[in-house]
Amino acid sequence: MTRIGIIAGEASGDLLGAHLISALQARFKSLEFVGIAGPRMQALGAISLFPMQRLAVRGYVEVLKHYREIRSIQHSIITEFQSSPPDIFIGIDAPDFNLGVEAALKARGVTTIHYVSPSIWAWRGERIHRIKQAVSHMLTIFPFEEKIYRDAGVPVTYVGHTLADDIPLEIDRAAARRTLNINADIPVFALLPGSRVSELDFHAELFAATALKIANAVPSAQFVAPFASIETQRQFEGAIRKVGAEKLQIRCLQGASQSALAAADVALIKSGTSTLEAALMKCPMVITYRVSAISAWLMRRKGRGYLPYIGLPNILAGEFIVPELLQEDATPENLAQAILNWYREDRLREKLQARYLAIHQSLRQNSGEKIREALAPYLLGIDK
Repeated sequence: MTRIGIIAGEASGDLLGAHLISALQARFKSLEFVGIAGPRMQALGAISLFPMQRLAVRGYVEVLKHYREIRSIQHSIITEFQSSPPDIFIGIDAPDFNLGVEAALKARGVTTIHYVSPSIWAWRGERIHRIKQAVSHMLTIFPFEEKIYRDAGVPVTYVGHTLADDIPLEIDRAAARRTLNINADIPVFALLPGSRVSELDFHAELFAATALKIANAVPSAQFVAPFASIETQRQFEGAIRKVGAEKLQIRCLQGASQSALAAADVALIKSGTSTLEAALMKCPMVITYRVSAISAWLMRRKGRGYLPYIGLPNILAGEFIVPELLQEDATPENLAQAILNWYREDRLREKLQARYLAIHQSLRQNSGEKIREALAPYLLGIDK
């Protein structure tokens, strides 16, 4: 039995982790995956020693609130893997957590793979030195990242993104609306405020209040809001009541983000993996993000001199192709106006589709096969 340590820290990592596990299981036999896993990974047999949700915290101040618990989990994982070393270890995203585990294990002679590069190209560029010490091989999901690691002397493979492989290049919006039982002629807006409770703390009321502003301008508007968990859905439903938006036509969905994005005319999205999903679904969007004032101040200091944008579509395009309204600029009035601008401009939406298609094609790499090829040298000698 080949024992693979694996850690994912949030819903997007669970998606990538399940894809990686499935890809390896298609070629290698008798694999055991153990560490921290979400429901998709567990459905493929991964053993989770701690609930993945306990790592799903973002923002400096927010992380500090949970620092002792997260450090305790990290210490327990390191202790477990040092006493019973895995044949290889794979950290999926969650760099603040996984790089510490990887450094400890690599020092003990364990091969460490990191899947999804930390965003050193946007901020915290000093991480490249820590990564080099902790990571045996980096798997990147964006094409421009490969050169950064090659230049730093870190073994690296660009594998593309599983979403780009799975999502068709052309989206059938009419079919998506039929699936959700939405009339073809009704204006539809998607709301994606985040997958973590800590993100909903900052975004739930903001998104609900923005929906009110949109509905005032477009009275026939319908809203679809997909969620990764019942907990975050209930949190958002509480925000709807708090801002007085109960009369709006807002449908909350579980695990149906792609259907929601395919059906929508425009989406309001919290910055993160969902913005890439929206681009691949060819949905016009407005990106927003809020954290505490202290976290925002620290992020701006760290980010000075790097990229001027944070949204993945803009990063991949190398310019602003969709609006980003962050922190104090993220008001219901500003967000609603930006969304309505997309809704009212057919020509701009058509131009955006072409940019989305180019991004989609660049990320379509048959990532499962590339992952197998990259990890084969580490597994062939030990797989029984």
